[in-house]
Amino acid sequence: MKSKVYFTDLISRGKNDSKIKKLERLFDALNLRNFVREDDLTGIKLHFGEEGNDSYINPVFVRTLVDKIIQNGAKPFLTDTNTLYYGSRHNSVDHLETAIKHGFDYSVAGAPLVIADGLCGDNWIPVEVNLKHFKEVKIAGDIEKSDSMLVLSHFKGHGMSGFGGAIKNLAMGCAAAPGKLEQHECAKPFINTSCTVCGSCADSCPVSAISLRDNTAEINYNVCIACNNCLEACQDSGIELDWEAMVPFMEKMAEYAYGAVKNKNNRLGYINFLLNITPDCDCVSWSDSPVVPDVGILASRDPVALDEASYDLVNQQNGLKNSLLLHNHAPGEDKFKGVWKMVDGKLLLEYAQKIGLGSRNYELLTI
Repeated sequence: MKSKVYFTDLISRGKNDSKIKKLERLFDALNLRNFVREDDLTGIKLHFGEEGNDSYINPVFVRTLVDKIIQNGAKPFLTDTNTLYYGSRHNSVDHLETAIKHGFDYSVAGAPLVIADGLCGDNWIPVEVNLKHFKEVKIAGDIEKSDSMLVLSHFKGHGMSGFGGAIKNLAMGCAAAPGKLEQHECAKPFINTSCTVCGSCADSCPVSAISLRDNTAEINYNVCIACNNCLEACQDSGIELDWEAMVPFMEKMAEYAYGAVKNKNNRLGYINFLLNITPDCDCVSWSDSPVVPDVGILASRDPVALDEASYDLVNQQNGLKNSLLLHNHAPGEDKFKGVWKMVDGKLLLEYAQKIGLGSRNYELLTI
């Protein structure tokens, strides 16, 4: 049976056909009132964007969905988890300040902010999954305790999984810091022969896992937390990832996503925003040029079908020149592999379907 994915384009010619009205119609098409119930503590799972990033979801869109949930008698809160890497969202104080700077304050978004894994990322609950890589996963406490959840994802590229959408938002986004480390454990960087021993990697390492030798840098993997701060800091391409490790990395993400929703009894909805489709995750402290034009907004009760449909719609577009997209510009060609040629994001979708997170078979319904 095909999962239903609802789609709306961005053409707006009047106040009754604005993007806000289109979002309201998507919410109604999902019949979200059937799972967002009176007095529910409903988490609206977001990514507030790293400081310097500007491609995160518009808080005005979020307010529209907050209002719809309140109309159902539920109690929504905006939520995310602290990051493994050391940036503007590594602890709850910095994270909340960043979210407010980006417009997710109560006066705009209409709901309180809750960082779901606590002040320093140690508020988590074990969830049994019994899958290939994990017997249990570490899900942020306040996400696990929420009654229902609406997952809002900015669909874009990602250097380690090819793309980021609903599945990644569940996997990394709902895991506490120790859970993020478990997912990243297989994807630790290594020093290559291009290293100039400039020291930028060592300076950027938050746990002092990198030391300098006479002719190269050296990583102590017993200390390394796989935050990959060093990858961003290196200006000489002296640090890279083991691309073969990206397959187990994506499988681990799918298993964490499975754990994030396992105990929610299908009281979940997902909306992907195919706007500002940048090559990178919103975790980076910049927003590069989009690789394709804006496409629209999609919604589903199935995160795998939603990401599959989003992936397909992006690939149907003409790639934009003067962007990081160097290959696969023609409609039908894989835009994400055109940016991140060493990563096949379809593997994430295949494994997510295999473990029962959802179905890749979908029916696209235009609203």
